[in-house]
Amino acid sequence: MTMMQNIEMERSVNNPLITPMDVVPSFPDWEVLGVFNAGVAEYQGEVILLLRVAERPLQSDPRHVLVPVLDLNRKDASPESIMEIVKVDKEDPNLDFSDPRVVRDRDGGTVYLTSISHLRVARSRDGLRFAIDESPSIWPEGPLERWGIEDPRITKIGDRYHIAYSAISEKGVAVGRLTTEDFSSFRREGLILAPTNKDVAIFPDRINGQYYMLHRPVPEGIGQPEIWLAESPDLVHWGNHRYLMGLREGKWDGTRIGAGCVPIKTDAGWLILYHGADRTHRYCMGAALLDLQDPGRVIARMEEPLIVPEAEYETSGFFHSVIFACGAILRGDRIRMYYGASDDSMACASFNFSQLMDALKPQI
Repeated sequence: MTMMQNIEMERSVNNPLITPMDVVPSFPDWEVLGVFNAGVAEYQGEVILLLRVAERPLQSDPRHVLVPVLDLNRKDASPESIMEIVKVDKEDPNLDFSDPRVVRDRDGGTVYLTSISHLRVARSRDGLRFAIDESPSIWPEGPLERWGIEDPRITKIGDRYHIAYSAISEKGVAVGRLTTEDFSSFRREGLILAPTNKDVAIFPDRINGQYYMLHRPVPEGIGQPEIWLAESPDLVHWGNHRYLMGLREGKWDGTRIGAGCVPIKTDAGWLILYHGADRTHRYCMGAALLDLQDPGRVIARMEEPLIVPEAEYETSGFFHSVIFACGAILRGDRIRMYYGASDDSMACASFNFSQLMDALKPQI
């Protein structure tokens, strides 16, 4: 157990909980590159992780990067038949392959993702040892998910679980919503935000008759990647968008921030665990507190991160030095946060809830 800002923090001795080797690829001759950034829920005495699984064909062609995308023209019954494998020439002088996650042009625009992600359920009685479904639970579908679906966040409202996720295509990153009652069957509810937006977390309770979400527009030219708030009467139509919380120059969250876990309701306010990145692209998790009746008002925000990449599985991997959480569970006086480590594996850390609340600094 270690102390961060006088907060007891403990990484699970089981970390990493789930690695790419634990996940069965969707198709023969494919490989799983990462299993990370899972949505988190509790259902019938089990902890559910809705895993983001990133995979691609085995790279058998030395001259090309083999990129998977949905082939929208094929309607065959076989799941593999809906995939198109694009051969991207490694020697093309107009392309940049320096980031293993993407293929970019020399102007910095994204041409392709190097893998495609789907969502897959994992279940656990103790929250540490998980049984993983052998096939995808939710596969990308349609033209606006042609490059994959990513980073789900699960909110329980009544008897239904609402899943906000990123829908990726050449048109940009949009936000979709799924619902389920049992994590066996899922219903698509459509897009709720157009590109470019991501990091949506829906609040678990109505506030003054309205539903609320955190979201993160990605402006180009003017503006910064910061956290916004929106509200809705029905979880479908979203408006009254408001700026909520911004970057802090030179700090751990000085380059980009976004919602991490689904907000947790406490007596003192809405606790949000959010991610932030600095100029070196190191991703950490921090905490802030929003007013219970007016979530557009930030009551408190920690100056320093709650957890930083230190363990080997956090500092090495597919994209190193990343801690990125999409869900947490509060039990008693402990918060158990599940997070993606280095865009590679799933891990878990727990915190003392009372100490965390004490560490939040009043907003000036």
